[in-house]
Amino acid sequence: MSRKTSHCLSVIVPAYNEQNRIIHSLPKLLREVERRFLDFEIIIVDDGSNDDTAKIVKKFTAINKKVRLISYRHNMGKGHAVRTGVLAAKKDYVLYCDADLSTPFREVRKLLKAIDDGCDIAIGSRARKDTRILKRQPVYRVLMGKTFNKIVKLLAVSEINDTQCGFKCFKAAIALDIFKDCYIDGFSFDVEMLYIAKKRDFKVKEVGVLWTNDTQSKVHPIYHSLQMFKDLVIIRSYALLGYYGRRIGLRNRTEASSS
Repeated sequence: MSRKTSHCLSVIVPAYNEQNRIIHSLPKLLREVERRFLDFEIIIVDDGSNDDTAKIVKKFTAINKKVRLISYRHNMGKGHAVRTGVLAAKKDYVLYCDADLSTPFREVRKLLKAIDDGCDIAIGSRARKDTRILKRQPVYRVLMGKTFNKIVKLLAVSEINDTQCGFKCFKAAIALDIFKDCYIDGFSFDVEMLYIAKKRDFKVKEVGVLWTNDTQSKVHPIYHSLQMFKDLVIIRSYALLGYYGRRIGLRNRTEASSS
């Protein structure tokens, strides 16, 4: 984008013990957002970190009111953090991305174009021909991802080839409609979100993006894989019980305090 866009954007960044990343990625993200948007906010959701993540972010909130910190005491999971940020967002469009910026923020132009062209939700994908992967995951992670995706297609979302890329953009009203009824706190929250979106006939488009694997990923290959498979069973159970079509929250939530 050579000129600033008229889109008003909320950028949600979940963060758990991200002091080493966010001290570098937050100023970079802020520059990139300021370069492209006149009206925006960046919401960092501190997911119960026990390092200096919140302290670092507070330094930015003190000098730039467009950066917001939401924090809570206990680590609840990435899904909880993203949901908290989405429900607190105030702009017309919502994007969530990872603290490591594995997908550069500039790729947002592709997602917004897809929305402008008629879809409701645009999701970054590492599984399209137009995807550019600069640094790939280890082979075992690739195989695990493919296995997980096959199960996702069988149990939940058959039309999506990459549910787990952490770079997704929504019209804000649609994001709110979906996330207020989400339950999953862990890494499978993307699957639940997409299942609800398809259930409610929202148009979802996969968009090939630039992506670089982060060797310091917090996804444990065994523990989190087991948890994600368990979450798929939970999602399927809720689907069979008819919860996701009712447009009512599964439970009342007390989300985090904002500062």
